[in-house]
Amino acid sequence: MAAKTDPVLKYQQMSEYENKYLELGYQTIAGMDEAGRGPLAGPVVAACVILDPEKPVDGVNDSKKLSPKKRAELKKEIEEKAIGIGIGIVDERTIDEINILEATKLAMKMAFDQLKIKPEVLLIDALKIPQIPVMQEGIIKGDALSVSIASASIIAKETRDDILRKLDEKYPEYGFASHKGYGTAQHIQAIRTYGPLPVHRKTFIGKFIS
Repeated sequence: MAAKTDPVLKYQQMSEYENKYLELGYQTIAGMDEAGRGPLAGPVVAACVILDPEKPVDGVNDSKKLSPKKRAELKKEIEEKAIGIGIGIVDERTIDEINILEATKLAMKMAFDQLKIKPEVLLIDALKIPQIPVMQEGIIKGDALSVSIASASIIAKETRDDILRKLDEKYPEYGFASHKGYGTAQHIQAIRTYGPLPVHRKTFIGKFIS
C-alpha cells in the first residue's frame, strides 16, 4: 500500500506558484478553475478564490482526486478561511449559443467580477482570459499544482454538483445525482427513453437523439 502524502507537506508543495509571487511583492493572488465543460447537461461553473497565506487549508488537492465527502469538508473550510470567493455560472442555453470554451471564459469573468477584493495576480488552470485586466499565469494541470487553483476547483465542482443534485430531485428518472450530467450509458439511455430536457445542451446531445 502506498504511503499517504502528508497534507501539510502537500500544501507547501502546491504553494510554489503563490510563494513565487508573494516573494516578488504581490499580496493578493487568486486561483481560478471551472467544472462542467464536458457534460451533456447543466451549466458550466467557474470559481475564483483568494486564499489567506496565513490560514492554510491542508488537504487541498485537485477536486477530481478527492472523495465527495472530503470535497464538501474542504469547501466549507475554504469558505471560512479565504479572503475572497467569486462564482460564475453560465447555463446550457448560453453554452449552446456561444460554445463551451467561450461559455467557460464568460463564467470565469463572472467569477472574477464577483470578488469584492480584486487580486494582483490570477493563476488559471491552462487558460488566460483577456477580458480580465490583471497579471495572469496559465498553468497546465494547475488544479494539481497550485493550492489556489485547487481550491477554486473544489468550490466550482461542489457548487455545480449541488445544482445537479437539485435537478435530480426534479427529474429523478435521468440520474443526475449520480452522473452529474456527464455522458454515461445510464444518462444516454435516459435521453433516448424520455427525451431531452431544457437543461440538456442541444449542441452536445444531437448524436444521441438522431
